[in-house]
Amino acid sequence: MATKALAAWTVNLTPSSIPASVQQAAKRSLYNYVSCAIGGSNHPTVTKAHDALEPFFGRPTSTLYGSGGKRTDAQHAALLNGPVASALLAYAEYNGSVSGPEILCALTAGIEASCKLGLAVWPEHYDIGWHITSTTGSIGAAVAVGKLMKLSEDQMAHAIGIASVQVVGLREMFGSDTKSFHPGRAAQGGLLAAVLAEKGYTSSESAIEAKRGWANVVAGGGTPQLQKYVGELGQKWEIEANAFKPFPCGIVCHPAIDAAIQLHHEMERKQFSLKQIEKIELVVHPLVIELTSKRKPKDGLEGKFSVFHGVAVGLLYGKAGPAQYADEVVQDSAVVSLRDQVDAESKKSLAADETYLTVYLKGGDKLEKHIQHAVGSLEVPMTHEQLEEKFIDQAALVLGAEGAKRASGLAWKIGEEEDVAAVLTKI
Repeated sequence: MATKALAAWTVNLTPSSIPASVQQAAKRSLYNYVSCAIGGSNHPTVTKAHDALEPFFGRPTSTLYGSGGKRTDAQHAALLNGPVASALLAYAEYNGSVSGPEILCALTAGIEASCKLGLAVWPEHYDIGWHITSTTGSIGAAVAVGKLMKLSEDQMAHAIGIASVQVVGLREMFGSDTKSFHPGRAAQGGLLAAVLAEKGYTSSESAIEAKRGWANVVAGGGTPQLQKYVGELGQKWEIEANAFKPFPCGIVCHPAIDAAIQLHHEMERKQFSLKQIEKIELVVHPLVIELTSKRKPKDGLEGKFSVFHGVAVGLLYGKAGPAQYADEVVQDSAVVSLRDQVDAESKKSLAADETYLTVYLKGGDKLEKHIQHAVGSLEVPMTHEQLEEKFIDQAALVLGAEGAKRASGLAWKIGEEEDVAAVLTKI
């Protein structure tokens, strides 16, 4: 019984039962989340949603990150701030008496639930078109918030069931505002599920594993491996395999961007000019072309699904941060010209995070880079320093350099605080 097993494991999880390495992974995950929430807070996707929903906001209990201290009700904060962690922190502020260790424990539970269930229906679930971040995210958010609420095993099972019917997210929406809606809505739905369950709202107690339950419905004809992955809870921790994205775009683009940035620096060392580039050849895994093949992105959002744009800005700027995905950069003539020189070929023999990039120069010279594992992967993880650089790089666009540094310091300490709400109001 996967539903009850997940509920029981979550309810019985304690901070002291979580290995130190897992706690560290949770701390890094929370820090990275705050970084992204602030960095994306003034994106048009967020501001449009905020402006549309503002007339319906309730009692202001929870912070909207990057807004200069604005607050709204927990449900809307969960939606506007993003994924599992947004529901968790929104409820923590609403509750007002949650400690850092409790937050890290609940976050770990939510991430483990999302990842284990996602793995149980992978890859068929994703292949038929579900956006797995959000289709498992509502359950993860319900588990995380339910843990903070100290739900009983029975209540937790019902929360999981209520969340399981809130399946949201289609890959067709990638490149549009609705892609961002997916994880926010999942967080909001998970919070709703936990709140309902606490008051006795019921669902199927076999919501995950039943013949017509979540796993079998969303598995796309595949055979869910629930027994394997749910059985691993507390033994193999998925949060330790949770890599962080150094670039704000589709993760399958990252090897190509990594290669382009390295070649940018090599061209500088050898004093080659971008004007000398004759053509650019890229060899990638087929999934890269399937997911990020937008040759002529019209704005920053579409640029995130263009491996061609990623290579172009990597070569041109030696960076691929939020600033390089601004609308004006995507439309810049120099970027467009370089982007048009990129030819991409897919090979099934390559790993998903592997790429070959070759820059041919006028006169016969060429530069080559093979990326076996991209920066940000488990094999080449981002260091604390790189995470801080990422935080400040994107938060500074919203808060300014000093504000970003201050927020970074506060975010690192969330997991250690006696009163998390008091810290969150300062970020």
